[in-house]
Amino acid sequence: MNATVSPASVVVRRVIAAPREVLFNAWLDAASLAAWLRPFDTIESKVTMDPVEGGAFGIVMRTPGGDVPHHGEFIVIDPHKRLVFTWISEHTYGKASLVTVDFLASGKSTEIVLTHEQLPEEKMQAHNGGWTSGLEKLAARYEA
Repeated sequence: MNATVSPASVVVRRVIAAPREVLFNAWLDAASLAAWLRPFDTIESKVTMDPVEGGAFGIVMRTPGGDVPHHGEFIVIDPHKRLVFTWISEHTYGKASLVTVDFLASGKSTEIVLTHEQLPEEKMQAHNGGWTSGLEKLAARYEA
C-alpha cells in the first residue's frame, strides 16, 4: 500500500461539565484511560504508561475484529493545561503522528480541544470519529 502522510490534521472539540484538573488527570492514569478510551465498539483497552515527559505509553484496544495496538511518547505535560504526545498505530502505518490536547477551563466545565496532526490523509475521517467517540465516553464517565 502506498500511503502518504500529509500535513493533514483533525481537530475535535468537546465541552465537558467537569473540572479541567479531573479531565487532565484522566488522561495520565492508566486505569482511567483504559476505562474511557474505547472508541466505537472497542470491548476493552489495556493501558501501560510512564506519565512523564519522555515517558512511553502503550494502548491495546480489543475490538470484535482483533487487537489494535497503539503506542507513543509524552512530549509535553503541562499540568491541567496541555498534553502533547506521539501516536503510532497500524492506522498511521507505523509512523509517528502528533496529538495535542488542550484543556480550557470555562466556569465549572472544560473545553477539550484535541488536535491530531501528521495523519495519513485517508485516515483523517477514522481518527476524527475515534477521538469523537472517545471524548463522548470521557464525558459520560466524568460529567457531574
